Amino acid sequence: MKGLQIRVKDLIRVYKLGNVEVQALRGLNLNVKAGEIVSIIGPSGSGKTTLLNIVGGLDQATAGLVYVGEVPVTSLTASELIKYRRKTVGHIFQTLNLIPTLSAAENIEIPMIAIGTSRGSRHKRVEELLKIVGLSERASHKPDELSGGEQQRVAIAAALANDAPVLLADEPTGELDTGNARVVVDFLLLANRELGKTIIMVTHDPTVARAADRILKIEDGTIEAALTPTQAVESEAVASYVDQLRTRIEDLNKKIAQLDEEFRAARINGDEYVAQRQSLKQIKAGLEEEINRMGVVT
Repeated sequence: MKGLQIRVKDLIRVYKLGNVEVQALRGLNLNVKAGEIVSIIGPSGSGKTTLLNIVGGLDQATAGLVYVGEVPVTSLTASELIKYRRKTVGHIFQTLNLIPTLSAAENIEIPMIAIGTSRGSRHKRVEELLKIVGLSERASHKPDELSGGEQQRVAIAAALANDAPVLLADEPTGELDTGNARVVVDFLLLANRELGKTIIMVTHDPTVARAADRILKIEDGTIEAALTPTQAVESEAVASYVDQLRTRIEDLNKKIAQLDEEFRAARINGDEYVAQRQSLKQIKAGLEEEINRMGVVT
């Protein structure tokens, strides 16, 4: 099935941590054309995965609208969401979600069993998909007998099993070396360009991000910029990703200091102060964690 348009309007997601509310998404708007591949980048804690989970029917919005094709995802009932996840979206996770006791072929077959596809049709589809991802000779191998790149290709095949028009990939190359990451990205591009799938891909890797038609930057739960791959390269020449993270941390420190001053001056009440300060501190911690993950001392 060819890709579908994805429309997101005024999307809000609030999580409660005890008595404190944290806004993961703050009125986010997004429009992905049918058959387009879009990369989403941004620091940890900026709302990337939350957005993907709501579009994919794995999480519920606090407010706002999400349409995938003509399906109002944010209005679906629990049973409707199950059908939506099985037929409309294919999920590709960094953690793979492969069942370790099953072979590659069996892992690919599972999504088809869930929607009642006949045995003969399942086996034919598995053969087709293994050939597409170049793993026909590894069909009987279990995940721990496959390399990381091969496991991720099995995950891509499983996401394509029910011919879902939309693929949602959350850090699909996060645990892979450069060579395997390139192979995985090539198969995602194949799904997009030859099969016409609409793909949204969350990534921290600028090289992976540039494989997409567009790159969207998320900060603090909203999309701050939309770039072409060429513009992204030019942007990286001006400021490295680490420099951007450090600048963002400096801005957050200023906001925290300003918030402290407002509280001391009794311009905001205690509950509002605690909620806002905790939210800012969580965002800052996520940015610092991201810098540390890249091997840079803060």
